[in-house]
Amino acid sequence: MSRRELRAARRADASGSGPTLEERDPARYPGAKGAFALFGEVLLTGLLVTAAGILVVTLPAALAAGIRHLRRYVDAEQSHAKTFWRDWWTALPGGLVVGVASVALAILLLLDIDLANSGALPGGPMVAVIGWAGLLTAAVALLLACGAWTPERGWRAAVRGIPSSLTSDPIGAVYLAAAAVLVVVVTWMLTPLIIAGLGCAAFAVMAIPARRGRR
Repeated sequence: MSRRELRAARRADASGSGPTLEERDPARYPGAKGAFALFGEVLLTGLLVTAAGILVVTLPAALAAGIRHLRRYVDAEQSHAKTFWRDWWTALPGGLVVGVASVALAILLLLDIDLANSGALPGGPMVAVIGWAGLLTAAVALLLACGAWTPERGWRAAVRGIPSSLTSDPIGAVYLAAAAVLVVVVTWMLTPLIIAGLGCAAFAVMAIPARRGRR
């Protein structure tokens, strides 16, 4: 719908002389009509993801389950906590492999950054920048894999699809990077805020691809 058509639709909707906006463009996400209810569900998802990902290596499975939970909610499907835990349990075996690999990579990059900041390496500042960039890229890749996971596809297909997801939507990857930074910043400010941060990260993974469909 063009801007002119949208303005005409709004005038017809307000005056009652034509179809309402809902009739012209039915809600794509019937479960997400209430902003406060949606925000509450995001916080609930953050709480579930935090609880399920408390061991860190279980975080990928928790994020995958949380993203699916939010997708069901906005689609007005059943989104009970028990479905979250069912998805988490299904995602856990392969998710543990992803979690261990992610933790090992993060530790390696953090050690490189610490070594670079110690002054023991020539070109330390550049090495530190590369290390931080690597951490951010790994965080975006993890979010993409968690968003692509389904019980049918599994983790192997989700991980293999990361490069194509990055190249097909680089702006979306930037948004995901901002979401990852948000989680770190709010957790650094106040540890309990990790609940809201993880919930917002799960929501970002779910919502960012949908913006392309609105253009």
